[in-house]
Amino acid sequence: MSTTPIGSYKFSQKLHPLSLLAQLTSRRATGCLRVFIGSVSWSIYLEDGKLTYASCSDKLFDRLDKHLERLSQQFSTLNRATLMQVRAIFEANRETQPTQQADYQAICWLVERDYMTPPQAVVLIDELAKEVLESFLTLKEGSYEFSSISPLDELPKFCRLDLRLLVEHCQKQLRHRQHSQSLVSDKENSQASPTASRLAQTQIKLGTQSPSSTNLDSSYQSNNKIFQQQSIGKSLYTVACIDDSPTVLNSIKQFLDENTFSVVMINDPVKALMQILRSKPDIILLDVEMPNLDGYELCSLLRRHSAFKNTPIIMVTGRTGFIDRAKAKIVRASGYLTKPFTQSDLLKMVFKHIA
Repeated sequence: MSTTPIGSYKFSQKLHPLSLLAQLTSRRATGCLRVFIGSVSWSIYLEDGKLTYASCSDKLFDRLDKHLERLSQQFSTLNRATLMQVRAIFEANRETQPTQQADYQAICWLVERDYMTPPQAVVLIDELAKEVLESFLTLKEGSYEFSSISPLDELPKFCRLDLRLLVEHCQKQLRHRQHSQSLVSDKENSQASPTASRLAQTQIKLGTQSPSSTNLDSSYQSNNKIFQQQSIGKSLYTVACIDDSPTVLNSIKQFLDENTFSVVMINDPVKALMQILRSKPDIILLDVEMPNLDGYELCSLLRRHSAFKNTPIIMVTGRTGFIDRAKAKIVRASGYLTKPFTQSDLLKMVFKHIA
């Protein structure tokens, strides 16, 4: 899938971190998102919408050193001398030849020299990503750019982490931290003023928020509808599949991730129009060979309906001849998916028309 930039470098503006991440995951983006605030930058590296690494330029090696120190208690090959050596090498290189990925290069170096195994590197990258993303989610303004060319392209890849799960974890941590701060604040207020304490208790009973609870990045509370859908299990896209074969319908449903797609399976072409009107799909997968009403006829009927003039309709068939493809064009089908198809074939076709 070709990835178009979310945005080019801009002057400081209001940021909605969750919306940016949601766009990247839904588009299965590959590349690097960089966000800048003054001299500090956040870099989030992705492959097909999955996170391969996350880094923040502020206290870069302090962060890496902290996590390596903690993991050294579990990984016998890591010791203090090795940690000092890797920091000395790559921190010095970063000062003389600044690179965005010096910390990632350090991880690659540790793996290459067998101080750390690839699975152990995954544990480290996961922990680093959580810390970086947690700070990233609280950003309210800055400038950003997205490049499909990543500085990590020439380096080994150890993992492709689910960005939705990472963000969900970070949100829980932020809420927990905010709640703890609120409790401390309430305790301090109660010690200072019994009246304030009674007021706070009244607010809790009535279900209202204390003033401190409104401080948690309003942008990620009010402008993250896409990512909220993903986090709570609601699908981003509705796909209607019309095929008289239950086997094909079930295969398509299994191929499409339920966190991203809601699949409407229709096995009767005659009743398909009414079911499609109810479900209002983002894309329609339509079998050509069906009894009573074939796919070409149904596609033609759908195109005559005002609601489906622009809805992507993909013809799914085992026929590959020129005449069949010509028929698909005549009825204004959007694409042609040949059976048997792989999960990769299906996803490429779907995202080509909805992303």
